[in-house]
Amino acid sequence: MAYGRGNAGLENRAAVRTVVLASADAEFRARLRQQLTSMRWQVREAGGGAEAMAQLETQGAEAMVLDSKLPDLDVTEFAGQMRTRHPVMDLLRVDGGVEEAGARSPRRNELLYALRKAQEDARESGGVGETAPWALAPVAPPQFSVAERPAPQQERAISALEAEQGEAEPDAPEEVAQVETAEAPAAAPRPQTQPPRLEAARVRRWTQPLPEMVGNSPEMLELARMVRLVAPRSTTVLIEGATGTGKELVAKAVHRLSARASKSFIVLNCAAIPESLLEAELFGHTRGAFTGAVQSRTGRIEAAHGGTLFLDEIGEMPIALQAKMLRFLESGELQRVGDNETLRVDVRVVAATHQPLQQRAAEHAFRLDLYHRLAVFPVSIPALCDRMEDVLPLAAYLLGRMGEEMPVKRLSSSAAMRLMEHDWPGNVRELAHVLERGAILSEDRPEIAAEEIRF
Repeated sequence: MAYGRGNAGLENRAAVRTVVLASADAEFRARLRQQLTSMRWQVREAGGGAEAMAQLETQGAEAMVLDSKLPDLDVTEFAGQMRTRHPVMDLLRVDGGVEEAGARSPRRNELLYALRKAQEDARESGGVGETAPWALAPVAPPQFSVAERPAPQQERAISALEAEQGEAEPDAPEEVAQVETAEAPAAAPRPQTQPPRLEAARVRRWTQPLPEMVGNSPEMLELARMVRLVAPRSTTVLIEGATGTGKELVAKAVHRLSARASKSFIVLNCAAIPESLLEAELFGHTRGAFTGAVQSRTGRIEAAHGGTLFLDEIGEMPIALQAKMLRFLESGELQRVGDNETLRVDVRVVAATHQPLQQRAAEHAFRLDLYHRLAVFPVSIPALCDRMEDVLPLAAYLLGRMGEEMPVKRLSSSAAMRLMEHDWPGNVRELAHVLERGAILSEDRPEIAAEEIRF
């Protein structure tokens, strides 16, 4: 953010103070926003790390208050990225039981005061107990000059090593307390004597499963990593996977972790709508555009403006309509059926298919140029038979979800063995149906027996 020179520049800097509140806790954001607004702060809210990152890339801020946990990104890794990308921004991390230390700028003192007032208000209204879960731990900006700043590889190595040692020693202070402050001289970089351990620590932080995806197999952790990488951008994503693997869940995860999470997530199954109506459903139509069009209708693309459009089974889209879809992807403009005017919309497209689109394009059954436009970032979902270690965790999750409508069931050891012996051609969808059938057959018994597992 650029400021003017001299005293006028300082006045403008004091007058325009923006803080980003990054937290999944809406109540916490609301209480802190109320306090900061009364102190003439401009407040921007983000429900997760990806949204906060996107906001800062679009428009900078003087400060950020970062919750102790984020629903999408590792807090420590995210704080490190913010320190590197925005070194002059005040970064304060909420961490229960850790008090601030050292000298603070007037800006930081105001943030600390606002947080304590929000904490007191929550306690008075019964929102928190005697031991407040909100306390602010300072995350100081790095104190390197341009010439002294360590190389990015060194920063990542040091951060990963500290994280791993913190896991090995439970009594060690929080990592945020190990961050260098203005009063303490910067410690010399530690020798990188264990690169495999550093790499393992980095992989653990960036390949955690997402809430939408159950399973800790290497294939699912890699899928979660790919989703986290692409979600903050507006890149078109093509999700490939067999029927029943959960392609729509992956698309929802991409939307949830993006800066568009607060906008619409619109779904269109290209195989479920007749070819004659698909264009009008996708682009919309005007009144009288065709027989039966008694009134104008907004299409799915236009309805997704500002958000995400999920095109399921994109391989079923007719060739004639593919050309119009390609034009929309390239220009961002659409034309309703029966209308001469074009509309410009801002939509992120996520497509999914169970078909080998590249092979179909080579056979001229799908437009090659549209395939390349959709597959900017392809994501492949593994079949359940390729990650059998996830079968029982998935079964436990699905049985727990069934418990919302019926008593929670559990699997007998012999029933679990039957599940592990099956090859699951129908993937997760088949597993859900088998478990539902077994829960019904088990009647009032709390345990599903092996003979009640029927494929």
